[in-house]
Amino acid sequence: MATIEIKDAKGKVVGKHDVSKTVGEVAPLMSVLHRAVVTEQNNSRQGTQSARTRSETRGGGRKPYKQKKTGNARQGTIRAPHYAHGGMAFAVKPRDYSQKLNKKERRLALMGAMNAQVTAGNVVIAETIAFAAPKTKDAIAFLQAMGVADAKRVLIILPEVDGNTHKSFRNLQNVVVRTAPAADGSVKTATFSTRDVLVAHKIVVAKDAMAKIEEVWS
Repeated sequence: MATIEIKDAKGKVVGKHDVSKTVGEVAPLMSVLHRAVVTEQNNSRQGTQSARTRSETRGGGRKPYKQKKTGNARQGTIRAPHYAHGGMAFAVKPRDYSQKLNKKERRLALMGAMNAQVTAGNVVIAETIAFAAPKTKDAIAFLQAMGVADAKRVLIILPEVDGNTHKSFRNLQNVVVRTAPAADGSVKTATFSTRDVLVAHKIVVAKDAMAKIEEVWS
């Protein structure tokens, strides 16, 4: 069973946390991780792209020249795809890119990603993550105390939405703030995703948030 140190806001070790079997012993499966990330990315696509075909392009209603005896190839319109300002062949149209991932696969992907980060030593547990007022300076000091200030991507997981904390970190381009899953047990309520966990170089989890994660996915 993996053990993670618990640090206070000043970076002092105040205890240890034994990671539950649900988080610490679920082996990551590459096929499931791939499906989870691809599904998330596809579901985030708007699918509103649209280009005009030759029938939708304005102009070109008559033949540019007569059919025969010009020495040129026969043409029906100057809005054909091979003409400048013509329509697009096989033009892209709005479509729905959404995919579905069943609950067991989503849970397995999330826990596998968390296990990979815990095994790599990239997860830090903070005793609490809270700020009296929204200050970026305090957020930077907190990251330095946790030892993750130099990481290219940092994922902060809170037990619940906190306006001051979100505002303190939002000016830091390398930091993403998410919350833990709700107590109703639904994985969909977790605002952090498999991709959030995989792309993070360091993860800072509040003690209460880790308890929620282990409780919901136990």
